[in-house]
Amino acid sequence: MTEPAGSISGSIEEFREAAAANNVHTVELAIPDTQGHLRGKRIPVKRFLDGGHSHGAHIADAMFVFDVQNDLPDNEFVNPDTGYLDAHMVPDNTTGRVFSHRPGYSLVFADAENEHGDPHPLAPRSVLAAQIERCRAAGLEPVVATEMEFYLCNPDWSPVQEHIQYSSLTDGMDFEVVLADMRAALLGAGIEVEGSNAEYGPGQFEVNTGPADAMTAADNTVLFKSIVKQVAMQHGYRATFMAKPWTEQSGSGMHVHSSLSADGKNAFSDCSDGEPNDLMRSWVGGLLQHAEAMTLLGAPNSNGPKRIRPYTFAPTHVCWGLDNRSVMARCVAQAGAGANRVEFRSGGADANPYLVIAGILAAGSDGIERNLDPGAMSEGDMYGAPGDKTALPTDLAGAIAAFEGSELAGRLGDTFSRSYVSIAQAEIPLAAENSPDADEVNDWERQRFIEHS
Repeated sequence: MTEPAGSISGSIEEFREAAAANNVHTVELAIPDTQGHLRGKRIPVKRFLDGGHSHGAHIADAMFVFDVQNDLPDNEFVNPDTGYLDAHMVPDNTTGRVFSHRPGYSLVFADAENEHGDPHPLAPRSVLAAQIERCRAAGLEPVVATEMEFYLCNPDWSPVQEHIQYSSLTDGMDFEVVLADMRAALLGAGIEVEGSNAEYGPGQFEVNTGPADAMTAADNTVLFKSIVKQVAMQHGYRATFMAKPWTEQSGSGMHVHSSLSADGKNAFSDCSDGEPNDLMRSWVGGLLQHAEAMTLLGAPNSNGPKRIRPYTFAPTHVCWGLDNRSVMARCVAQAGAGANRVEFRSGGADANPYLVIAGILAAGSDGIERNLDPGAMSEGDMYGAPGDKTALPTDLAGAIAAFEGSELAGRLGDTFSRSYVSIAQAEIPLAAENSPDADEVNDWERQRFIEHS
């Protein structure tokens, strides 16, 4: 894969040269928290280049147990008794980006180590790294791309439009100025942009980004969300990735495309037209096997499951098919095609991309290890006629019940999974008190999630 402009996947000397060429004065050392929010330190570029690139920085491990509002639910691993320890931020100097939309700034992602110098078990990058290694141990390199939907809003968080014009090239040209700057900023940060379009909601848009290795794809996605929000604010607007901001309007999804590379080639490429090869079938079989448990990764709060409703373009049942947007796992399977892949359509746009991708790799690799059969493909309307297909959880309690103690939770790590469940469980009494209707999205939900998702 060609490295896009704006990213620096090389030595610290290459980063030094890029920083000088772009008059960089500040390096943002960034680490994703459990909500998928980027946190970290801003470091003067000279200090970073003189030694910060090797010794890193520290940040409180409380960030890994924050809820969306930065409150600290009860947690058995991070709490006042443990002292809210420092996590060591270890720069991944192959991830450097120089920003065009904020001249003078650059960013480097960091991994987190605990007090013993081990990968922090609660850090999303650690969770994903373990699943990448599981795939690599089988001689397979996961390749991932995401499609992100979001709403462009006015400063009061009302949508900028009142009507829908899906993929129009005529309507809403006022907002194309904003979208053009978003695309340019993403490209400037080294994120390959394939295209953007108006989506099926008033003021809702989608931007598709190119494929990359799994960790880079997750880094790109969390950075994508940050840049989109920043550019929206530069234009006097706001952007939200809240899964379901309004009851009657479309929710926003994060569709994740996955494939596997073996010896530099797409391992799904030898499909027959309309018929996945054996490896792809096993990968899909794993996704279906763990689909119910994966719901919590893609819908981690009380709002997320509200987009899992019929005729919302979000899947409602555990099923797979070909070019059918009512299924959960949509397969692109063409004879000899280098872009054959599986689109997992269940996750919300507010979900943590590292964790959703980790769940996909954990499930898919299990499918390959156990040669799981996905069964017959689904055809037609899987909302109106799902047959005997298993329904996905439609509320947070159901998503927690499916994940807690599951095989998938075990594959992602016991410490991480128990901590993750405790954060989600703390949302249930809040929602019961403030947003008891299982289908309605009210003002309390918007106040809690719209700005921070």
